[in-house]
Amino acid sequence: MPLPRLLFLVIGLSLILGLIIWLINSIYRLYIQVSFTAPLLANLLVLLIVGLLGLLIYAFIYYFNLSTSKKTRRQDRRNLNFKLPEQKTEAAQETLKAVRRQVQQIQDKVTQKALLNRSQEIEASLTRGELKVVVFGTGSAGKTSLINALIGEMVGNVEATMGTTQIGETYRLKLRGVSQEILITDTPGILEAGVEGTQREKLARQLATEADLLLFVVDNDLRQSEYDPLQILAKIGKRSLLIFNKIDLYTEDEITLIKQQLQERVKDLIGESDIILIAANPQPFEVETGKMIKAEPDIIPLIKRLAVVLRAEGEDLIADNILLQSQRLGEEARKMIDRQRSRQADKIIDRYQWIGAGVIAVTPLPVIDMLATAAVNAQMVIEIGRIYGCELNSDRGKELAFSLGKTLVSLGVVKGAVDLLSKALQLNVATYLVGKVIQGVTAAYLTRIAGKSFVEYFRQDQDWGDGGITEVVQRQFQLSRKDEFIKGFVKDAIAKVVEPLTDTWQEEEKVDLELTPEPLQQQAVLEEDDW
Repeated sequence: MPLPRLLFLVIGLSLILGLIIWLINSIYRLYIQVSFTAPLLANLLVLLIVGLLGLLIYAFIYYFNLSTSKKTRRQDRRNLNFKLPEQKTEAAQETLKAVRRQVQQIQDKVTQKALLNRSQEIEASLTRGELKVVVFGTGSAGKTSLINALIGEMVGNVEATMGTTQIGETYRLKLRGVSQEILITDTPGILEAGVEGTQREKLARQLATEADLLLFVVDNDLRQSEYDPLQILAKIGKRSLLIFNKIDLYTEDEITLIKQQLQERVKDLIGESDIILIAANPQPFEVETGKMIKAEPDIIPLIKRLAVVLRAEGEDLIADNILLQSQRLGEEARKMIDRQRSRQADKIIDRYQWIGAGVIAVTPLPVIDMLATAAVNAQMVIEIGRIYGCELNSDRGKELAFSLGKTLVSLGVVKGAVDLLSKALQLNVATYLVGKVIQGVTAAYLTRIAGKSFVEYFRQDQDWGDGGITEVVQRQFQLSRKDEFIKGFVKDAIAKVVEPLTDTWQEEEKVDLELTPEPLQQQAVLEEDDW
């Protein structure tokens, strides 16, 4: 409470207390004198005096409450005046509701909680009405000096070398004519060397994507490494001002040239009026007497432009950013759910491909077309669909499996798979075993292509896309025939199909030899020697 008001309160209460004591004594004496001659009049007089005293106390309290509530009412009027565009806020709210529904599907509880917290923070921003301004650029561009000049006090080591700002530091300030409070954040510098520099740059980029308005600070013409993040931020919808700092280090001609270069480089991203020249921390200069003079910061052009932009676009900037943040959070949740579903689908595909491979290797199919049908198990289709929230009955599963099987045959994928795996197996498996396991391993390979194709089908809400089932199958076949994948697949096939079957065949041959009559065994040995 301000000191004058406190003194007024103390004096007022003391005066009222003194009057009460004086009045009680006076009223008592008056009442005694009057009551002897006119008791009714004495009672009315006492009532009148008590009423006047009450009125005085009420007037004092009313004045005190009136003065204390003025500031609150002014703040309430500002809050009433602050109103974000309804269309954008409604879209953001609907997106956040969808995010919360999506988050319930995420199995990782830590990730689930983190996404829910972020959705609550974004929702709180709808009513808070604070303008988030983020200062972004290299560590040597003078970001902290700019903030120092803006808020009028030291907030960091302005003489420090690159890498001083470890985390994003936020400060509050008010700008005349802008009703909302401004939160200005100093980010770590970009383009720093080392692992720590990379981590700080990642944080800086994250903070930049959350800004309502971005101040991109440079101290010369834009390098490509600076232009790239500026372009990325512009593409996602970030409103930016390009700040050319340290103009005190250049001549007038150099300043003009650099400004023209900046305008040309960013003409598709930032307007000319949003390229601002300042000197946030001018270098000291020597006067004739030899004394070094510290020049005042030259940031008036930035303050004027900030005021114009925030007055005219402040509410839209907040709404646009909230909508963008909610959409990005929704996209992040969708990606997490997609990765989770993909891992679950891979486990199903892996299980069915090796089950089918073992069965077909033991009992080879006489017709190659049958191999394609065996490769797409209807039950696998049903289980993959269930992961993506699509409940299929047995008939629908068989229909989809048969349709994809025909596509595998018609595109020549079955023959291509046989040729591809035959060559790969010959390099890794004994020749006499290749013929026995080729159908089983190929069945596993085709099952994988089929399973991955169905993942694409269910990801697109049971739609094969513009290119139809043919394009999806061809794309999965191309991905599955890469050398790196084939090497890993054949290695797994040897461990899960070839080696178990080899052990089984060796046991069967051993039993057959034990059951064969001795003369026939000798004949078999002679035939092997002749061979």
